Amino acid sequence: MERLIVTEDGSHSLYSPQYNQQYHSLQGALVEAEHIYINLGLRPLLEEAESTVRVFEMGFGTGLNAFLTWKLADLLKKDIRYVAVEAFPVSRDEAFSLNYASLTGQSGFMELHDCPWSEDCVLSGHFSLRKEHLRLEDFKSTEKFDVIYYDAFDPRAQPELWTAEIFSQIAAQTRQGGVLVTYSSKGVAKRALRAAGFEVQRHKGPGRKTHVLKAIKI
Repeated sequence: MERLIVTEDGSHSLYSPQYNQQYHSLQGALVEAEHIYINLGLRPLLEEAESTVRVFEMGFGTGLNAFLTWKLADLLKKDIRYVAVEAFPVSRDEAFSLNYASLTGQSGFMELHDCPWSEDCVLSGHFSLRKEHLRLEDFKSTEKFDVIYYDAFDPRAQPELWTAEIFSQIAAQTRQGGVLVTYSSKGVAKRALRAAGFEVQRHKGPGRKTHVLKAIKI
């Protein structure tokens, strides 16, 4: 069972004994998610979008990234279709223990976790969710996504998810000009992304983290 931890900004995360990894930055789960996935990845595209923006997340995890995405879609009145894969879903009790709804003052967090797997779930007039309970390697889709949230565990813990082969699979499901954002700025991630056809940019990380990556599909 995952263990609840409190990060520096007061938001919760979970610790995975299986991988000896926490799900979010210890400097702040909420700060990290907003900085990397929302402000660096999603917001620039969403503010200019004239049609539905398609978001794919590798690693649904606690549901924090999906929750913040949903609330931004409703705030900006922009339509988002959100698809996520997760090989090891957290339990409902674990999700219920997280404090994201109370910290943000936003409702509906548990609705994300109550959505059935492998079904489209309409959560608002602007946000729909589809979760797939499987490994990324087994995910197949004919959709082309605009934004990729790449939130796998660290390359040391899951090296199989930071290869040119896996990013080539992602690239095939990303539209030209689409963006991938991830917290990892390690050399192995940059090399694999470039080999898969992405232009890689380093950006300042949240808090004390030096760099994160934004990659553009070319």
